Amino acid sequence: MSDSRNAPEAPRPTAPAPAPGASARRTRAKGEPRFPDGPRPDPAGSHFERRIRSFQPRRSRVTAGQADALQRLWPKWGLDIDGQRVIDLAELFGNDNPVVLEIGFGMGEATVRMAAADPDTNILAVDVHTPGQGNLLNLADHRGLSNVRVGNGDAIILLREMLAPDSLDGVRVYFPDPWPKKRHHKRRLIQPEFLTLAASRMRPGAVLHCATDWEPYAEHMLDVLTAHPDFENTQPGGGFAPRPAFRPLTRFESQGLDKGHVVNDLLFRRVPHRVHP
Repeated sequence: MSDSRNAPEAPRPTAPAPAPGASARRTRAKGEPRFPDGPRPDPAGSHFERRIRSFQPRRSRVTAGQADALQRLWPKWGLDIDGQRVIDLAELFGNDNPVVLEIGFGMGEATVRMAAADPDTNILAVDVHTPGQGNLLNLADHRGLSNVRVGNGDAIILLREMLAPDSLDGVRVYFPDPWPKKRHHKRRLIQPEFLTLAASRMRPGAVLHCATDWEPYAEHMLDVLTAHPDFENTQPGGGFAPRPAFRPLTRFESQGLDKGHVVNDLLFRRVPHRVHP
C-alpha cells in the first residue's frame, strides 16, 4: 500500500493567460469601493436617525459604458447626498438658472429628453440605482448636456439638510413605488410630512408634478395634496391633470399602458408663504 504523504504533489491547474491586448479582470479587495471616483454606497452613513424609507437600494449589474461614465463624469456631475452641508445650486450647475428636483429617474431616458428640450432649466436628478446613475450620466454626456446633475442617496436628507429654503423651481416625482400592500402604505413618499418639507424648499409658484399608474396611490396623492395648505391644484376644477407635453412617456409608463394601467398626472402649485399673526 502506498503512503500518500510521500507521493509527489500533483501540479496545480493554472488559469489561462489573457489573450494579447486583453486586460485580466481584477478582483476588488474587501472593503474597496466599486467605483473609487464614483457614487458612494451609503453617503449619509449613520449620521441621521433611522426611519422608514420610501425606497429600497438596488445594486444590479453595471454595464461597461455605465461604469465608464461613473468613473469619468461623477467627479464633475455627481453629488453624494451626505447631509453634511447646504449646497450652492448656482455653484453646482455653474449658472443661476432655475433648478428642478427630480426624485427617482429610473434609467434616465426621460430626464435627458426633458433636459434637452429645456436647456435653460437645471435638473438635479436623485436616485439610488447605480446602473441608472451611470446611464443618465452617459446619456447626458452623449447629448452634450450641461444642465443635469445626478444625486446619489436619500432625497429626504437632500431636502432637509442640503437645500436652502425657496431654492427649487419645481419638484418631479414620476412613478414612485406605490407600496400596494396596506401594511407598507407608510413607506409611500407622497405623505403630508414630505409635502411640508418639499414646500419649504420650493419658491412660491413652483410646481410639484407627480405621476403614477397605480390608481389607489393616485387617489391618495390627490387627497393629501388637496388637503395640504401649502399647495393648490393647477386644475381649475380640481382632480387630475392631462399629461403635460414636457413630460415624455417613460419606458416604465409604456409598460404600464400596455398592461391596461391608467396613468394619472397631478400638478400642484406652491402657494405664497403664509403670514402668521
